[in-house]
Amino acid sequence: MIETILLFTLRPGVTDEQIEALRAALAAIPSEGRCNMRLGRDIGLVDGAMDLAIVTDYDDEDAYRRWFGHPEHARVRADVLAPLIERRERCQIRI
Repeated sequence: MIETILLFTLRPGVTDEQIEALRAALAAIPSEGRCNMRLGRDIGLVDGAMDLAIVTDYDDEDAYRRWFGHPEHARVRADVLAPLIERRERCQIRI
């Protein structure tokens, strides 16, 4: 199993409604092998944290590659996510 961890710094003024629209857009993309997706804003327990996290599990590397290469995923990244973020960090691990 592969887990992808994405961390984002958001642009000033990003609303909860925009974050919910992002979550809904990502969840609506059909993806064989995507097992779980969690998305949420940082809850502010420690200073200096990133603003938003998306953690997603995939059956295997092929499932991740299918997801990443899906045309609708590319559209959501460009049209919904990109306008919200200033910085992105990414890591994939085996679990």
